[in-house]
Amino acid sequence: MSTMWQGCLAHTDYFEMRSSGGHDYGVWVTTPPNYDPAAAQAPVVYVLDGNWTVGMTAPLIITQLDFMQPIQPYVQVSVGYAGEDAEHWERLRSRDLLPPGEPLAKELIDAVETGVQTGVTSRERADAYLAELNDTRGDAFLNFLTAELHPRIEREYGTAPSGHGLFGYSHGGLFGLYAWLNSGTFFDSIGAGSPGIISTDSQVFAQLQAMGDTLPATKLHVTFNDREILGDLAVYQNLATNAATFLHRLTSRGGSVTSAVMHETHVTGLQASFLSYLRTCRAQ
Repeated sequence: MSTMWQGCLAHTDYFEMRSSGGHDYGVWVTTPPNYDPAAAQAPVVYVLDGNWTVGMTAPLIITQLDFMQPIQPYVQVSVGYAGEDAEHWERLRSRDLLPPGEPLAKELIDAVETGVQTGVTSRERADAYLAELNDTRGDAFLNFLTAELHPRIEREYGTAPSGHGLFGYSHGGLFGLYAWLNSGTFFDSIGAGSPGIISTDSQVFAQLQAMGDTLPATKLHVTFNDREILGDLAVYQNLATNAATFLHRLTSRGGSVTSAVMHETHVTGLQASFLSYLRTCRAQ
């Protein structure tokens, strides 16, 4: 398997790992060109939704050789699902990427029902997707990344002891906000692309309120897309509105946060959002 992935993605290894909770994950590790940890260790950037994102984000490790706007060296670790679970990554990500107790917004249910009615998805897949939204475990997944997977990455790839980053998009972007609020000083920077804050009762609002004026020192970069704002889908309108509200509450309290608007749809905005995170938070 590792040989196959090296053929598709340069400088990339692949392995599978079972979490303490019994879930199987696929992990792609992409090292910088000519990486020699004995000479200089690089921090890790974790990228979520690896089954979807690795092909669009891992090749961008070449930005570390960009003379016009070089990016600081990093080792990219893309995390997705393995085995039979890889076929169901779209619903399993809901279990892992949403905060525990995240409310199920009506607009999201309506969007799923529209998918069934238009033939985009089947009733069986839609019901399975909604079922995962009723038992969300972002806390367990965050622990897997930081306490189980990271020690292995550090040991096997000789990565730096600090300066790590995290990037997530959509549900992964919501997880990025959750990690920003709950991971202490583990991450130096977090990119949250189009964070899936569908409900005004999201757990991230409650947690932010509970923190008072003591905000994390971790750099946070939030992006969303103009077509989410200007389009006619309520689920994306809510997402963009709530992301802007979260940003406003942070900036009004002096939070360490930057933001940008991409000229994309929710589906096409992933790569642009990742590049925006690299350029804003990890520039040389």
